[in-house]
Amino acid sequence: MDVRRTTSFSYSLRALGRNELPPSISIGAKSYRHEKTVKHDFWAATGFYVDESGHRVVLKLSRSAPFFAMPYKFIGQWLCRREVRFYRALQDLPNVPRLLGTLEDRGFVHAYVAGVPLTECHRVPQQFFTALQNLIAEIHRRGIAYADTNKCSNILFCDDGQPHLIDFQISWDLHELGNTALNRWWLRRLQHEDRRHVLKHKSRLCPAELSPEERQFLDHRSAILRLHRFFSRPVRHMRRRFFKGMRQAGQLLPEGSA
Repeated sequence: MDVRRTTSFSYSLRALGRNELPPSISIGAKSYRHEKTVKHDFWAATGFYVDESGHRVVLKLSRSAPFFAMPYKFIGQWLCRREVRFYRALQDLPNVPRLLGTLEDRGFVHAYVAGVPLTECHRVPQQFFTALQNLIAEIHRRGIAYADTNKCSNILFCDDGQPHLIDFQISWDLHELGNTALNRWWLRRLQHEDRRHVLKHKSRLCPAELSPEERQFLDHRSAILRLHRFFSRPVRHMRRRFFKGMRQAGQLLPEGSA
């Protein structure tokens, strides 16, 4: 394996390429220093920043690096604008982090929420999923699909005992494609999958709380879910094999796209 070629390709899988998150940022009159990079994948890099008093915030920078000589910065800018729009539309909800400001044209800062992702939870209080289902229902009422409830890491069990949602990068509404019949149908399908994935998490962590109606809802798999799995499984399998080979060769970059 060509080490230089593999390393170059590894960097191309990072949103910022060979660059890292900035050592410091300013939001309004406050300055924050980089504390930790928590994620650096193909589309974005996310990190914790703290001010002099130890107050923590979260910075997310969208992709700016090219990929196979193709410019991707404009896609990163578009993704950032979309996500900021969703955060602003949901700012009055206590279960969504406060948007604190934007950074250039491809980054934004939101408040840090103390808690752990559902991936690290083995048990949650009985009322947790009731609150989460109510939160998802309110987001849907506003004409938005969260579209990422399948990822446990995006659902936080916070210190206040409540669920909080982060990462609205692939959320969906009628903004881009308009209020057309096809787009309304797609929005409803995504909202349907939001509800399904929340119930999947509930069945794992609180199976005794599932109602007969919820169990029946889970048992009926939609065509869109079957189609997604048909295409995503071989891609996921190839991706895992690729990164396994890179780890064995010692070429997987820290905080890379594993």
